[in-house]
Amino acid sequence: MESYLGIDVGSVSTKMALVDASDGILARIYLPTQGKPIEMIQRGLIAIQELMPADAEICGVGTTGSARYLAGVIVNADLVKNEITSHAAAAIRYVPDVKTILEIGGQDSKIIIIRDGIVTDFGMNTVCAAGTGSFLDHQALRLDMTIDEFSRRAMDSTSPVRIAGRCTVFAESDMIHKQQMGHKVEDILYGLCQALVRNYLNNVGLGKEIRTPTLFQGGVAFNKAIVKAFEEELETAIIVPPNHEVMGAIGAAILTREEMENGKRSTFSGFGVSKIHYTTSSFECNRCPNRCEIAQLSNEGKVLARWGGRCDLWERAGAEEIYDNSR
Repeated sequence: MESYLGIDVGSVSTKMALVDASDGILARIYLPTQGKPIEMIQRGLIAIQELMPADAEICGVGTTGSARYLAGVIVNADLVKNEITSHAAAAIRYVPDVKTILEIGGQDSKIIIIRDGIVTDFGMNTVCAAGTGSFLDHQALRLDMTIDEFSRRAMDSTSPVRIAGRCTVFAESDMIHKQQMGHKVEDILYGLCQALVRNYLNNVGLGKEIRTPTLFQGGVAFNKAIVKAFEEELETAIIVPPNHEVMGAIGAAILTREEMENGKRSTFSGFGVSKIHYTTSSFECNRCPNRCEIAQLSNEGKVLARWGGRCDLWERAGAEEIYDNSR
């Protein structure tokens, strides 16, 4: 059975999805990256191999996410795509007439505008944590509760309080002030959800025409209180698709299937890469004023690949050639 693997490696989580020739989900995994992307890619491959049907054959592999190039080198991917394209591909497969995608992850957030099945605009936030899942995680930790409990109790709010949400520091200070005033925890929690939504719409969504159908993707979509806050703020129904937390990986798998049509042979290195010891390092290129930081992946002292420059100088160096950076 033909199958295609999508790998989405982010700063907070590593996701993988295996789809068949009709884009049906055969297997999926979700792991915390924990600052160890190489290890999590390898662990994910082991898990996928255990979960995949016995008759499934990997006919293509695609990578996406902030560590997509690293993942692509490790598995020798057939396709490397950005998160915007991957999330859009999965959303369109699930809701063909989707117009807007709201995506919130652990440390970044995105909005994708789609018209007639084509991405026409997008926005991203990769700097401020106030519009991401880490904002809620931090507040839940401070209140000594899990994020699941946070969501449940926020849904019980009857009179939410307004929390300053433009900055995590100000939000925490405002939350403490509201506690000291005697407001119910449930009302403070839902106020935090509303603050995240306002921050997202006023920053990532600023100037964007949000039209329905609207999909909510990413791990934060598990939080029903955030879904409710979006629906109240936008005054429209929000669709949370199945497998919303791995939509980037699903999209990468779908795009890979399309790439591999017409019998193209996969370059996938196989599951054996999960046993190889890799190391990463970086250096600053001094060949021009851009001073790009170049990352490189090595195994037993041999450089396998380099990436990260604004030009392809170091990529063209090849896996074995060593450039003298002192010139």
